[in-house]
Amino acid sequence: MSVPPSPKRVCLVIGTRPEAIKMAPVVDAIRAHPALEPLVIATTQHREMLTQALDVFGIVPDIDLGLMQNGQNLGVFTSRAMAALTETFLAHQPDFLLVQGDTSTVTAACLAGFYQGIPIGHV
Repeated sequence: MSVPPSPKRVCLVIGTRPEAIKMAPVVDAIRAHPALEPLVIATTQHREMLTQALDVFGIVPDIDLGLMQNGQNLGVFTSRAMAALTETFLAHQPDFLLVQGDTSTVTAACLAGFYQGIPIGHV
């Protein structure tokens, strides 16, 4: 009898309300697939609006990086996001990375994932 392979970890990085709305069905599909394990990471680029959207879809991030700060410009946010996501990817070793959109969250996630050699999909 052979041992079934462990599920592939799919990391989904979400930072804004539109990303949450468009990624919600993807999160559900990955949750339902026996060979996949979702890892939802929130950068909270837009904390209040993101939380509202995630609540509607019943998504609780596995990791909340809590990166947005009052008065923070996008350059500072992006550099903080890239550093935090790099550390998170190193700690959790995702097999795949999925992102949606064209935000600073997506830019940071893709660059951090690329540097770690993680295959990236854009929804």
